[in-house]
Amino acid sequence: MSSQAQIAANRKNSQHSTGPNTESGKQAVCLNNLRHGLAGAFHLLPWEDAGAFTTLQLALRSEHNPATPTEHILVDRMTQHEWLRQRAMHLQNLCFSSEGVIDEEKQFALYLRYQTTHERAFSKCLADLLKLRAEKRKEEIGFESQKAKAAAETRKTELHEARTRLAHAKAAHLELDTDIKGHIQAVLPGHTAIPFDQLKNVLSVAIAEVFRSHAPAKAA
Repeated sequence: MSSQAQIAANRKNSQHSTGPNTESGKQAVCLNNLRHGLAGAFHLLPWEDAGAFTTLQLALRSEHNPATPTEHILVDRMTQHEWLRQRAMHLQNLCFSSEGVIDEEKQFALYLRYQTTHERAFSKCLADLLKLRAEKRKEEIGFESQKAKAAAETRKTELHEARTRLAHAKAAHLELDTDIKGHIQAVLPGHTAIPFDQLKNVLSVAIAEVFRSHAPAKAA
């Protein structure tokens, strides 16, 4: 148990405390007792504006328009790193006195390092996002190229088949025409051969005459 003399001595020594006297110094000391949240799992600090964080997140999502789960993760990480960068800068400002002098040099250096860390992390997430999209686009171009090549091969095959069918049709028509000519132009005993072109006209006139003779008579 302390004696009366020791208690009196402690009271006297407390009046010579070397704690901060300026407002900025007091704020820095208060921050030393709080977790700055610049490392580890991301979370908003009590004094931060959750609405401002949501606005930043929506703005980055609108700008980069993530389309896959991986892209969503990268954009959300970019949001967090940018927010932590801004937090580190805010904490740096609290290390200055009203005269613009750094009261807490150790804390200021720490916050400056975290600012740089999150700037680099943001840039890395952005680079990963762009690389991912470039690879995806490259795969799409390759697929489209293969698809176009396959379509060209299909058209080439179809054209070849159409030409083959046309050639067969022409050959069949020529064979039939030759066969007809062979039968019609065959010379009967005691008769003179008639050219096929002239015979076609004679046949046309004869057929027309047959149709007319068999047509029902018109009423008087």
